[in-house]
Amino acid sequence: MWFEESTFYQIYPLGYCGAERENDFGETRHRFGEIEKRIPQIQAEGFNAVLLNPLFESERHGYDTVDFFQVDRRLGDNEDFRRLVEKFHEAGIRVVLDGVFNHVGRKFFAFQDVLSKREQSDKTGWFHISFGGNTCYNDGLWYEGWEGHMELVKLNLQNEGVLEYIRRAVEFWIDTFHIDGLRLDVSYLLPEWFFEYLRRIVREKRQDFFLMGEVIHCQNFAKNLSAERLDSITNYECYKGLTSALNSDNFFEIEHSLTRLFGKEPWCLYTGKHLFNFADNHDVIRAYTALQDKRKIYAMYGVLYTMPGIPCVYYGSQWAAEGDKSDGDYMLRPYIGDLDPKKDPTLTDFICKLNAIKRREKALNFGQYEKKVLSNKYLCYCRELDGERIYCAFNISDADVTVRVEEAEGVDLLTGERRNLNDIYLPPFAVKIMKKCY
Repeated sequence: MWFEESTFYQIYPLGYCGAERENDFGETRHRFGEIEKRIPQIQAEGFNAVLLNPLFESERHGYDTVDFFQVDRRLGDNEDFRRLVEKFHEAGIRVVLDGVFNHVGRKFFAFQDVLSKREQSDKTGWFHISFGGNTCYNDGLWYEGWEGHMELVKLNLQNEGVLEYIRRAVEFWIDTFHIDGLRLDVSYLLPEWFFEYLRRIVREKRQDFFLMGEVIHCQNFAKNLSAERLDSITNYECYKGLTSALNSDNFFEIEHSLTRLFGKEPWCLYTGKHLFNFADNHDVIRAYTALQDKRKIYAMYGVLYTMPGIPCVYYGSQWAAEGDKSDGDYMLRPYIGDLDPKKDPTLTDFICKLNAIKRREKALNFGQYEKKVLSNKYLCYCRELDGERIYCAFNISDADVTVRVEEAEGVDLLTGERRNLNDIYLPPFAVKIMKKCY
């Protein structure tokens, strides 16, 4: 499928376009042009798929949706978004949206109906309601919120009315905007049968429709990666392991996860599967900020692009953008115009090369993973497909390192240089991606 050989670029539209933090539900602002005008740059940097976080009408951050059929007026209208997707497709870039099906905002029409009509509302079954309780909003009733956040009202996915509303919304997005896939927010809280329900809906429209689930902990989720459920899940284990390994000078940590998830042993959880890999996103500290030694950023992205799975870069991170949680999540979701695309051209060029290599080399998309050389500060593993081998070597120390893998000639896919694979020389903080020559 197309997504197995794609490199993703993630955009949080409300932040990227400089939208107001609160929706006043007033006039429509036409801001999608902030994304549209940068499509040539996204294309030139080598990305061929975009993941767009929530963009339907919401109260604040997008995950508190109030209307699944209208684009957030802080961004534009439905016609603006339809044109944006068309422009992405003209550039050869697929478009995946964020599907938020676990909860809605308090202004969602069905919840407002319950607040107004109470027991007489025909929407009470859409939520988990108790009219004998109360909330911090003093509603005179209790309802279940997402993980205790009462501004996010949990939907009852067992209710036929809710399922019908979601079905109509997904079909509308595909028919009207021609999207290519969905990221399912908080999939770890969604029932397994719901994945099959969605798969049946999208399969009637598109055989190659991409369904990816947000999963914070990937243990015990392998059974949901199947033709009848999900195509991929977020790889938080390797995100956390990679950042921690680089900050602690301990490649053993990330390599343990890579073997556990993708190795050749029968107990390895996701061998042959394509997890959704990232170094940062809209919920976590920026990769450049998280790294204590910025010289290791090349090893971080080198591993991200050469490990099994689908790599995704968060907008601006290819330019070494920084951001922390000092202002909630808002520092993680800045206006694109406030970022400097020329801050670190070397890093940008490196990621552009990785995009080209990843999309070109079948072994990096489908090859087996095998550890070859491992020490605290250097690592080499192999990706092999049908006899074709690519060795990926990383050094995060101040010292020169030489790793030896086999007696053969190889070409460095980053530089085009030919070297003996029995003597891969790694200067301090170097990355080498060596393809065996036959």
